[in-house]
Amino acid sequence: MRAKSVSGKVILALCIASFLAGSLFTNRTWTRPSESKGGISHHVDENLSLVGADCDHKRKLAEVSSFDGEFEKTNQAIQKLDDTIKSLETELIQSRTSQTARSKPVLEKTLTASKAKKAFVFIGINTAFSSRKRRDSVRETWMPTGAALSKLEKEKGIFIRFVIGHSVTPGGVLDRAVDEEEAEYKDFLRLKHVEGYHELSSKTRLYFSSIVSIWDAEFYVKVDDDVHVNLGALVNTLAQHRAKPMVYIGCMKSGPVLYKKEEKYYEPEFWKFGEEGNKYFRHATGQIYAISRGLADYISANWPILHRYANEDVSLGAWFIGLEVEHVNDRSMCCGTPPECEWKSKAGKTCVASFDWPCSGICKSVERMKFIHNICGEGDAAVWNVAL
Repeated sequence: MRAKSVSGKVILALCIASFLAGSLFTNRTWTRPSESKGGISHHVDENLSLVGADCDHKRKLAEVSSFDGEFEKTNQAIQKLDDTIKSLETELIQSRTSQTARSKPVLEKTLTASKAKKAFVFIGINTAFSSRKRRDSVRETWMPTGAALSKLEKEKGIFIRFVIGHSVTPGGVLDRAVDEEEAEYKDFLRLKHVEGYHELSSKTRLYFSSIVSIWDAEFYVKVDDDVHVNLGALVNTLAQHRAKPMVYIGCMKSGPVLYKKEEKYYEPEFWKFGEEGNKYFRHATGQIYAISRGLADYISANWPILHRYANEDVSLGAWFIGLEVEHVNDRSMCCGTPPECEWKSKAGKTCVASFDWPCSGICKSVERMKFIHNICGEGDAAVWNVAL
């Protein structure tokens, strides 16, 4: 079929009409949303604000709750840690006590008595394997032997023993010689200790650690085997301090700390005592000193952790320097040999002990001990006249 042609004016009119109709339809479709846009937006913003405020409030509550919870947890953790520390401390104390009991130093030969013997004083004479002649010179002068020694123990509570350990080769010639001497005199105290000059600090610590379980004495004395002692004067001096539970008696000194290796009393740990040229703290000279039962108990209880310096007298002083200890500086315990001790004896001030400072004991003690005893000795009856 053939279509009729349409004029251009008609087409233009139809286009304009279609445009107008489309515009009208579009305006009607979007008028309501456009008119209510402000109300909807305000409503949505209000709801969002309420929700936001609620969320913020809940967040703050959560934060506070979380902080309180963490604080409580921290307190609980601290309390639990404190309880754990206390428990560990208790276990440590028990462990140390048990370890000390198990590892407590013991004497080579213990007494048959089931408990410690009561005594006023135990006097340990430090000696060595090479000192047989020195021991004999002591037995011939100021130390009673045999029946006289037993009587002194029973009636006065005064016990005296030579203190010695072992040789490097136990059971060798040196040990057998001491065993034979012991069988003859019965005046030795054997320690499980290897003898040696540089082991004196260890021997001293072991001596006091061991002796308290064997002799329950008021005082314990250590004296070298080349020192002259007047027993009566010693016992009388100790008796004056019986009421003091923590007392350390001797000739107190404060010598220089020797830092040169070639010197006899060289101290490897000299740096602990300050600058070069400093002196030691006050301590009793090593030739003779006495300590009360309380201090011996302290050494016995703490011996594994007591530090040993090169010199035994310094070591002993170091163990007491931080304790409530009374240091008694008794110069009668470090008199010189004649003529000094002779002058004092004539003046009625009998010396407790006599020796020569240059020799750290009596020079040539084997030859001179008897002479000094005759000149400066108090007499054999003096110790029996002391009232205890």
